[in-house]
Amino acid sequence: MPAAHVLTDIEGTTTAIAFVHRTLFPYAAEAMAAFLRDHGAEPEVAAILRDVPGGERLDDKLETLRGWMARDAKETPLKALQGLIWRQGYADGALRGHLWPDVAPALRAWHAGGARLAVYSSGSEEAQRLLFRHSEAGNLEGLFERFFDTRMGAKRENASYARIAEAWGTEPGRILFLSDVAEELDAARGAGLLTCQIVRAEDGTERSSRHPVARDFDEVPFAAAKG
Repeated sequence: MPAAHVLTDIEGTTTAIAFVHRTLFPYAAEAMAAFLRDHGAEPEVAAILRDVPGGERLDDKLETLRGWMARDAKETPLKALQGLIWRQGYADGALRGHLWPDVAPALRAWHAGGARLAVYSSGSEEAQRLLFRHSEAGNLEGLFERFFDTRMGAKRENASYARIAEAWGTEPGRILFLSDVAEELDAARGAGLLTCQIVRAEDGTERSSRHPVARDFDEVPFAAAKG
């Protein structure tokens, strides 16, 4: 049965790895301390900080967050805070979401052709929405039905993809997952999803022999994507 749902990764798949590591992460790291001082008492931020270990003082929380950032840890509270900081940056016009040139036309075509689209990224739902809402190709947020993050589980665990299929209300075999990381694709296939590895030369992606490969979104068969 062909896929009727397309689930896409972001970093290395729709978006250059360099944008995440050289633009988004440094922006959040530089702004984190001031952001927490200015907004730490607000309910949304305070709720996230309660899940950050390291004592009750704001400086203790900040030390933990800086340690996570230094290790590029996929911790949900960190991702949520980064998303809030990026929200401010996008709103101020300091940030615009990078997409490879092939991505927006393909997403629009798949959506117009009847495919149902969603995102699964280690970045928070907030960060995902912001990138596509403020992308260089315009506001693409409305093309997606769902935005899944690490609340579904780690991206290299089969169970995470089973949860996504259940939350999306569809059979795993009707979902085509696009990612640059072979181990994520292994986990998705282990849960019954269809897979395609996006291998972008600019990002130095290592090609896997375990999955179908496309060099960009133009090479992902639209017939398979729309069902």
